[in-house]
Amino acid sequence: MNQRFLSIPWQRTARLRRVFLLGLILVTSFIASAHMAGVLPHLGTTWLELAVVIVFAILFAWISIGFWEAIAGLCTLARRYDRFAMTPAEGETVVLEDSDALTAILIPIANEEVDRVFAGLRAIYESLAKTGELRHFHFFVLSDSGNPDKWVEEEIAWAETCSALDAFDRIFYRRRRVNLKRKSGNIADFCRRWGRSYRYMVVLDADSIMAGSTLVKMVWVMEKHPRVGILQTAPLAVNRETPLARTQQFANHVYGPIFAAGLHSIQLGDSHFWGHNAVIRVKPFMEHCALPQLPGKPPRGGYILSHDFVEAAFMRRGGWEVWLAYDLGGSYEEVPPTLLEELKRDRRWCQGNLQHIRLLFTKGLLSAHRALFLHGAMSYGSSLLWFTFISLSTAEAITEAFRTPVYFHTGRALFPDWPVWHPQWALTLLSTTAIILFMPKLFSVFLLAAKGEARRFGGVFRLCLSLAGEVLFSALFAPIRMLFHSKFVFVTLLGRQVGWGPQQRDDRGTSWGQALRFHGGGMVLALLWAGVLFLINRSFFWWNSPIFIPLILSIPLSVLSSRSSVGRWLRKLDFFLIPEEIAPPPELESLQRNLYLQEVSQPSLPTHEHAGFAKAVIDPWVNSLHLSLLRRKRKISEAIAKRRQRLQDKAFSHGPGALSTKEKKELLYDPAALLQLHQRIWESPDQAVAQRWGLPL
Repeated sequence: MNQRFLSIPWQRTARLRRVFLLGLILVTSFIASAHMAGVLPHLGTTWLELAVVIVFAILFAWISIGFWEAIAGLCTLARRYDRFAMTPAEGETVVLEDSDALTAILIPIANEEVDRVFAGLRAIYESLAKTGELRHFHFFVLSDSGNPDKWVEEEIAWAETCSALDAFDRIFYRRRRVNLKRKSGNIADFCRRWGRSYRYMVVLDADSIMAGSTLVKMVWVMEKHPRVGILQTAPLAVNRETPLARTQQFANHVYGPIFAAGLHSIQLGDSHFWGHNAVIRVKPFMEHCALPQLPGKPPRGGYILSHDFVEAAFMRRGGWEVWLAYDLGGSYEEVPPTLLEELKRDRRWCQGNLQHIRLLFTKGLLSAHRALFLHGAMSYGSSLLWFTFISLSTAEAITEAFRTPVYFHTGRALFPDWPVWHPQWALTLLSTTAIILFMPKLFSVFLLAAKGEARRFGGVFRLCLSLAGEVLFSALFAPIRMLFHSKFVFVTLLGRQVGWGPQQRDDRGTSWGQALRFHGGGMVLALLWAGVLFLINRSFFWWNSPIFIPLILSIPLSVLSSRSSVGRWLRKLDFFLIPEEIAPPPELESLQRNLYLQEVSQPSLPTHEHAGFAKAVIDPWVNSLHLSLLRRKRKISEAIAKRRQRLQDKAFSHGPGALSTKEKKELLYDPAALLQLHQRIWESPDQAVAQRWGLPL
């Protein structure tokens, strides 16, 4: 089937653009590497210097990819017309005419903040209702929550949301009993059960928000382009207050469009899928995107963690196109609020991306997606290469400090061999690297100013100040990220598996103790490294100070960048402003309004830490709701019945706090035991029982 697509015009254009991009990367990397060899004392002729040049060449090629993609994005955005754009033209009528084109909006969750999930769902639902196209959409909250209290809270929030919106026939809730393959398994379970009833599905994260008009346009594009299997949006980061998150939101809004347009320009129909805020054609997804289990044990083998890149590659292998709707607005997400949360997420992504290397030679994959697999692995492998480059450079500096120069080698020579250090060449190389790294950011600001959009960021002056602040933040945190990413790659290659806990989605800050545990080792390493260089090679010490100083200061940097109070102070000064803060879109206003209403509403009894499970036991309405969502009563063995009776007695006598998570879940799965415990507590005259369960005396 792939041969049929070779005649499509975008395929030829994409091939030419990629060859041109590869040529630019190779030429600039060769020139920079030759210059690097000329900077070194022995012109790259020793084994150590040769290793330095090789690692530098790989790193320079890596950063130049981003530079040339940004140039492609600048050219794309500067043009008034993009013949490969998938989104509807301005003024074009967008109406979903086919009544059979049902779309399922999937929200996979696992122990998430329940209020945030359903406040977001309600905001999306209300936005869709305003478009008049709500009849084409159903919502599915797909829970993998293992926390029994979260489980019950999700059921309550689902019922209350459906009741408030009169949407029991449009919003559905399902909790899996067995959490197999995490998010990808959750979506696969939906496809097996209900996928054939839907033409499309929109996959969201727990923190995703999408405008109703955006969802309608995405489905409209899929209807107009029957070869498209996945249409991915470019989500914008919003809703965070900490300094670190605010700088990332600012960078995402200012630089994101130019890089997204560049990706689109190079990839065209061979694009990314990022796993959320995208619409998928269900039938080909079910036919082609089943994920294999890699041979061997995790983390290198087992189930694939980062499923999205693989699903996009398999969709293309099946002959379907994958596009990035880079110019489609109304798609939002939230970034981790602290450096520690960001690094925890990166630890999981690192393991998943390194698994993709094992799929490089999978039969039938297109070269574009093999390149994407390498690109994803290099997102973290580049940090290990950077660490290696610094280590080799340090070894070279120390060696030169102790080496006795040999001016005349064996054999006749007319002139001596002078080891020479060229600081002016080094400055040229440094400035070239800085241009490669920072020029795309300047291009983005110039483009905003030229289009008159700087006012959406507080004006040209505030935009430029925020740009300078973001560059400073990036420079300070880059060495810290480098050290942790290097560790992640190293321990993954050694075979250490990562856990998968829920992501923190509020602005709780990092404590000094947490920062010390996370950054203490890196700080000590940087102090030792800086001390050795200061004593042995003072000039190399100053050259490397921008790297080891942030590592030494990593603890206060991590703590202060996590403080929402500091972020709010920056916002008052109009630093790192984004358009959604100056003129919030209706969907984000609706989200905040829904969260506020949930916060001020009076919760039903009880209110202690075991509230979810306790409500399922004692609240008549919650008890009935939970029982109605369970499977039919099954026959159980006498031994199991006796065990559950003991659990029921334990809960009755000692309260919910006496039960483990496993014991709570066992009672929640048994409708007869749960109903009997409910009746016993309400019928008991013992005030101690009522007090333990939070009932009014």
